[in-house]
This record gives sequence, C-alpha cells and structure tokens, in this order.
Amino acid sequence: MASGRLTLSWVGKDQALLNTPDGGYEWVSRHHARATEVRLLKETGKTGTVRGNPGDNLLIQGDSYDALHALCRIPEYAREYRGKVKQVYIDPPFNTGQSFTDYSDSLEHSIWLSMIRERFLLFKELLAADGTVWVHLDDNEVHRARCLLDEIFGPSSYLATVVWQRTSAKSLARRTMGTMHESILVYGATEKAELQPLYLPLEEEYLKRYSNDDERGRYDTGDLTAGSHRPHLDSGMAWRGFDPSTIRRCWAVPRNPLVETGLTEDQIASLTMREKLDALDEAGYIHWPRKLGGFPRYKKYLHKTKGRAIGNLWTDINVINSQAVERTGFSTQKPEALIERIFAMGSDPGDIVLDCFAGSGTTAAVAHKMGRRWVTVEALAETADNFTRPRLERVVVGDDAGGVTKTVGWEGGGGFRSLEVAPSALEVVDERAFLADWLSADDFAAMVAAQLGFTYSGADGSAFCGERGRARLAVVNGVVDEVVARGVIGQLDEGERTVLVGRGVAPEAEVLIRELSPGSRVLKAPRDLVRRGRAVR
Repeated sequence: MASGRLTLSWVGKDQALLNTPDGGYEWVSRHHARATEVRLLKETGKTGTVRGNPGDNLLIQGDSYDALHALCRIPEYAREYRGKVKQVYIDPPFNTGQSFTDYSDSLEHSIWLSMIRERFLLFKELLAADGTVWVHLDDNEVHRARCLLDEIFGPSSYLATVVWQRTSAKSLARRTMGTMHESILVYGATEKAELQPLYLPLEEEYLKRYSNDDERGRYDTGDLTAGSHRPHLDSGMAWRGFDPSTIRRCWAVPRNPLVETGLTEDQIASLTMREKLDALDEAGYIHWPRKLGGFPRYKKYLHKTKGRAIGNLWTDINVINSQAVERTGFSTQKPEALIERIFAMGSDPGDIVLDCFAGSGTTAAVAHKMGRRWVTVEALAETADNFTRPRLERVVVGDDAGGVTKTVGWEGGGGFRSLEVAPSALEVVDERAFLADWLSADDFAAMVAAQLGFTYSGADGSAFCGERGRARLAVVNGVVDEVVARGVIGQLDEGERTVLVGRGVAPEAEVLIRELSPGSRVLKAPRDLVRRGRAVR
C-alpha cells in the first residue's frame, strides 16, 4: 500500500472474518488455520454442453470468499481465472437493516466492511490488467465502499459512478428526501482499464437540430471557436475576414472533421490553424453564415452521428414490474437491461465475467445470452436451488423469453457446471487444528494438493497425486513410515523431488527422506499445512 494514502479504519480490519454455524460471523487472527484454508470445489451437476474442466461456466454454491479464494489458489482454477477476469459486477447486500424474503440485509458496519473488503482484494487478484469492477449499492454503504476501492485499486483507477434512477417518484420520507436512485461504482483493475462508449438513438426532438442539408445529407452545425482570447497566437488571427478576437474568442477546429476529409494525424499536426480551416472549406465541411455578423461553423452530418452518448446518469432503464416476463419473484432482482448495458461497456463476447452475489442469477443469465464466459457464486443453498440454477437451466435450453433474450437474439445453447464449496477440512480446538471427520482418502489428497498449490491428478495408480514443476506430491491417508518413504522415493524420476504428506509421520521417515532425496520433504497434516497461517510451499 502506498505510503501516505488515505484509508478507512474500523474495529476488526486487521482480523479475518469467519462464518459461524448459526449464519453469523466471528473475528479471528489472520493466521488462524481456517482463515488461510483453501476450500475444495466439488462438482454437483452439469447442465447443457460442458467440457468438464475449470474453464466451463460455473455456478458455485457456498460462501463467496471461500469460492473466490479457491479460484485464486487451486492451480487448476487459478490458471483459468487469476488475472484473466475481464469484468466483475456485484449487487451485494446493501446493509439496509431490512430482512427480505430471500436473505437478511443487516450487518454491523465493521462486519460489512470486512466482508466486502476481503472480496475486493480477491477481485484484484482475479481481474485482468484492463478489467473493471462494478459495485452496485445504495446510500447506506456506497461512500465507505468507495474509500475501500480507492485503497485497494488506487484513486487513479476510479472510472465512474453510475447513478441509476430506479423510480420517478417516492412518498416523502419522514426526516429527509425520498430515495430515487442507486449507485454503481466503477473501477479499473489498473490504469490500463477503460470503458467502451455506448450510444442511445437520437430522440425526435434532438433530430430537429439537423435542419440543414447538402449533397451529403442532413446536418447540424458546430462551433469553430473556443472561449479563449489569443490575438497574439495562430489560433487568434483573422481568417477570410473573420477575426475571432472581435468576439474575444479564438479558432478551435475539431479533429474529427479533418480526419473525415482524409487527412492523417501527422498531416493534421503539421497544419496551421488557418490551413486547417482552408482544408475544411475545400472539402465542403464549412457552413457559411447567412446573416451579417455570424461566424462560419462546421457541418455535423446526421448519418455519421452515432447517437446520444450514454453518461453516468441512467434514467431509461426501469425496475422489473410485477407483470414482467423476466420476473422470478426474488426480492431484489435487477433488470436484465441494466446488466446488458454494463457488460456492453466493460467486456466482449468470450471474456470472463464474475458475480459472487448471484441471487436470482441475472448476471449469469445475461452473460450467457451475450456470449460471455461466466462464474457466479450464491451463498445460500435454498436460493441457488430455487432461483439461480432453475433460471440458468431455462437460459441454456432456450426457455427464457424475458429480459434481453429478443434484443440479443438468444435461442439457447451452451451449458454450465454446478459446484459447491466443500465444508472446512479443519476443526480448530484451543487454536490446534485437526482434520475433519468427513474427509475421505481422496478428499484428503485433494485438500492437501489445494493447500500446497499442487495441480491435483487424483489416484492414477502411482504413488503421486499432484505436481508442481519438478515436485511431485504424495499423500498417505495414514502414517508415513520408513517403508512408505522408500516406496515413494523409489518412484521419482531423475531430477524430481517429492513432498510427502501423511496424517502421521515416523521420525525415521523424515531422516530417510533427507538422505535419499535432498530437497524432498515430509509433512504432517494438518500441522505442517497451516503453519504460520499460510501454506507450506
């Protein structure tokens, strides 16, 4: 973090936040075993056409921090997603203090801040250098979220705050004004990020401005002067009897009309201001005044106008009404048109987009229809089963007529895999970590591979279940003794070394490993997997 940068502080910021069995949270040390644990992602189903690998569209059920952490740390997933996500859009709990039908939206500020900050930090790891993150909030936490985004991504990465007008009128609030909008904070992963411009069709009233015409078509006129008085400079000198100094202005020729005449950037740079005006006139791009005292202007043709540029105030996208085809019944569902615009500004077909607060699945549904690859995470199993998954299944089979389906021409196809975040593999008692009872031999091996950063290969008949460069991982669901150690070492090829992990380790095995294979190690699980709060690499 840069020295001297303004940051937001709160009680618990330096601690980790863990979920409790009752759905609450508890503060623990950042070195706590469960705070550094890499959870497994276990497949629970497939829908449509998938390849069966981490690059498929993914619906993950489980805590969003654990899911994002797994995407960053498990090598099979990290290769697909770390530094490669083009766009993140989240519509997290607004912390309004209300209880909705589908979830509670009431957290103490410090808990909300820690919860969202941990996810922002993982977004930074997942986003591509030119990627963007869009955070949808209301006035309850938006100002604090912007402080966090400044801290994590840097103030120079701030791109915009979209104001989405949700309603045109509200009943009067008792102490203040009625709330009519929500905000979407937009940040780039780095200063390389930029948004793609979008345009709305010109309204009939605006089209009336194009009241002139010539052989090229209808046109409006633009000013060729600017509000600076520069009589001593080239831009302030008279041209063809028109002296901008008389109106205390100077000539200001826009670049686009010159480009339209066929001039290159180098040619434009070499011209004086009066030569630029001559070039426009010779190409027929000057509109001469009909009345005395008027100044020449340049022609802006209707057929070259892209439309009205979309700014940061969005008043043309309505909330979902009770009769809308896309309505799912989810309490805080957002309209597909809103997400369509966000994706059009921040990503292209084939790019990876992510939403770790899935809810009814709007983000993933729109991403699928628009040809993006997607990952979405839903914490509540009930929400995933009743809203997210059924909706995405309808999208895949082409049985989802609402939202942007007709706009983008969606007819079905593709698929996704359903995963769930595995329970913690660790039980912590009096700060001592133990392996959970639910771990099978295969789960134990996969858990060790994930925690140590090995690509997991499963049981393939050899002693090894994972690899990381020239290192091979061997996991024993029991005690590593001298016999086991010799067997594992005997299967290493020249130049390879091993990390041998067991639930127990005999002292003679450690000595033997050091003697027979310098550079190899033997570790006891879970003690040596969570030592000092980080994986042993």
